[in-house]
Amino acid sequence: MQFAHLFIQQVEIYQSPIKLKEPFVISLGAFHYAENIVIIIRTKEGVVGFGECSPFMSINGESLETCYVVAQYLAKILIGKNALDIEDCSLSMNKVIYSNNSIKSAFDMALYDIAAQNAMQPLYAFLGGNKNKTLFTDYTVSIGEAKKMARDALKIKEQGFQVIKIKLGHSGEKDVERIKLIRDAIGMEIPLRIDANQGWEVDEAIYTLEALGKYNIQHAEEPIARWDYMQLPAIKKKSPIKIMADESCCDHHDAKRLIDLEACDYFNIKLGKSSGIFDALKIIKLAEARAIKIQVGGFLESRLAFTAAAHLALVSEQIIHCDFDTPLMFVEDPVEGGITYSNKGVISIPETAGLGATMSEKYLNKLAKIILR
Repeated sequence: MQFAHLFIQQVEIYQSPIKLKEPFVISLGAFHYAENIVIIIRTKEGVVGFGECSPFMSINGESLETCYVVAQYLAKILIGKNALDIEDCSLSMNKVIYSNNSIKSAFDMALYDIAAQNAMQPLYAFLGGNKNKTLFTDYTVSIGEAKKMARDALKIKEQGFQVIKIKLGHSGEKDVERIKLIRDAIGMEIPLRIDANQGWEVDEAIYTLEALGKYNIQHAEEPIARWDYMQLPAIKKKSPIKIMADESCCDHHDAKRLIDLEACDYFNIKLGKSSGIFDALKIIKLAEARAIKIQVGGFLESRLAFTAAAHLALVSEQIIHCDFDTPLMFVEDPVEGGITYSNKGVISIPETAGLGATMSEKYLNKLAKIILR
């Protein structure tokens, strides 16, 4: 049965820390846990939506603790509202507090889950997408000692992944050596993606990208500090490797700025940066108008949030890359339903109405939570 209105009656907020199999290391630091927040929105009419975010202090300025507090402000303003009016809910959250895009994305995800269920469509279809392409994820090598990175890359190749992502950003000179050793270990056939996470200075970025041009690299994410985006056009002109904006492209306003500057070749959309699907769709629209290619990625979310990301990845032909590997790094998987991974990193998306993913009730019962009505 479809409803014209679904009134938000209850919001549940859960702290969901999950240990990683081994530390995930980027130029901004090392991470031992995915410190996530799960949001469950229940409507008066009985439709339930699930959302999740993975706050990243060094990128979106949020933590598990801040999200847990801000979520309570957002829940209070949303209770009683029509969950199907996502624009109104989004505007209401923005009026409560500026930014805090990570926690807003969890609410946004739950709202879209509810709306797609009400429409009796899988989320990708509700968003206007279709299954006209195969999605597959890369797998990431953490930054570290070059020989270990080469060994890790070889293991990933042997597991059958079609693309390997390499974290860089600790000295351009050493990064060149890292890639050389990785290529010596795995050969030249498998494409690499590199991500400096803002780790290089401008001249260092140009030197490093020029030196890496011969190594079959699909793109380079965020080579320099996000605030120094005015330098990206010069780097893009000199780089033999395509430039992808990540930390410098959070929302549609950032995307427009980068387009106007002709600063990058690709955007990396993450729901935890854009504040969710509502604004991510605006980025996609801008990218389509200017033929900017897109990768959809994420932070350290579980399969719950990456299921939403996978649905989003089916809405546009401009979305050509997926970076959905972090759930494979967890010591436990609390998600029921959702995307599945098969050979070569291929992603399968559920056909059930809505998001098609929930959190195990047994798992949720172990977590710290607060319920607002």
